[in-house]
Amino acid sequence: FVCAQQELLCCKSLSKNFLFQLLGLSIATLSTVTHYGLHFTLISNISLESNSYRVIHHAAFYFGICLSMTLILAALLSSAATVRESQCLTAMGFFCFALVFCGLIPAACWRYMHSTEVEDSMMDVYDLVYEEVRRNTSSFRRHELTAIHEAFLCCGKHSPFGDTTNVEHETCPPGQEGDAEQDCLREIHDFLKKHMDFVSTLLGVTIGFMVYGMILTSFLWFSIHFSSNLDRKGRYVLR
Repeated sequence: FVCAQQELLCCKSLSKNFLFQLLGLSIATLSTVTHYGLHFTLISNISLESNSYRVIHHAAFYFGICLSMTLILAALLSSAATVRESQCLTAMGFFCFALVFCGLIPAACWRYMHSTEVEDSMMDVYDLVYEEVRRNTSSFRRHELTAIHEAFLCCGKHSPFGDTTNVEHETCPPGQEGDAEQDCLREIHDFLKKHMDFVSTLLGVTIGFMVYGMILTSFLWFSIHFSSNLDRKGRYVLR
């Protein structure tokens, strides 16, 4: 019975470890896209002393990469432990799953307790660049503002009176000048909402899989342990 149970757990572990690796690759891909995506790099590369988004930008990338590498390592250790029936490798896999879980919980809490911090920091950067260009049209910030407008397909900040300034005339993409539906603050909000919704979904799915991974490796460890004590490790007799 113990051997049959162990074999069943091994099959489940091998199939689920492939999903854990895909999940780790998904996190790495999302972190890379967020770090090197045009919309994010434009805001991060703006050289302002009060550019608080730059810190969030780099921290999110390194955290995501470390998290994905740890998750992939956990899946590989769990697979090796299943094949070799090693208690040591199983324990190491459990530790990596637990490490990822402990990293995800603070990330999820920060996401929901500071849900608007990323959006506010990006909007603050845009406001500072916009106002600096408005005060000094010869400023080199005009090129940065033009690049932001082209990336987000938006056109300045519109007042409730519907009037535009020379900033819009000089930096907006063709055909979007004066279009109230293309307000940059609104476009930044909509873009980040979609992105952060996807991040939240991935966080929730990953946390659920980490709980499952810890439970699975725990049962696998006990199964290998009891099988070893019964001196039936790797032995299957057909009667």
